[in-house]
Amino acid sequence: MPKFTKKVEELESRFEKWLFILKNLQDLQRIPASMQEKIFAKLFDAAEIAGFTPEQVLAYEDSLKYYRDLKNSFDTARSEGWQEGKEEGREEGREEGLKEGIEQGIEKGIEKGIEKGIEKGIEKGIEQTARNALKMGISIADTAKLTGLTPEQIEKLG
Repeated sequence: MPKFTKKVEELESRFEKWLFILKNLQDLQRIPASMQEKIFAKLFDAAEIAGFTPEQVLAYEDSLKYYRDLKNSFDTARSEGWQEGKEEGREEGREEGLKEGIEQGIEKGIEKGIEKGIEKGIEKGIEQTARNALKMGISIADTAKLTGLTPEQIEKLG
């Protein structure tokens, strides 16, 4: 590329940067500041690896394999841990929901039981009042007015 003579400071487009790098790669010790882009960093890494000795290439490949194995192990463990955590969370949620449901059911049951007990107690009290009124000689009609019971209900109390 003898016709391309621009210096680093004169580069305006990415295309010109590519031409500059391809022409001057063997002379560059590091990436010029104006070319601090990911794509150029990858190119410099590849060029550096291309200059390795056979022993360095083997060491680099072993290192890369070790890194990838480690990363895969980490990713798998993370994924499995996330899945386990998700399942545990669901189970805990179910257990908590069931526990809360049971507690709420017990509370409602107790409330209803108390309400029914109070109602029964009031009924029994009214019936006892009606019996006492009849024993005192108060008429069925007046006892009905006093207690709110029907004459038929009072007659059944007998």
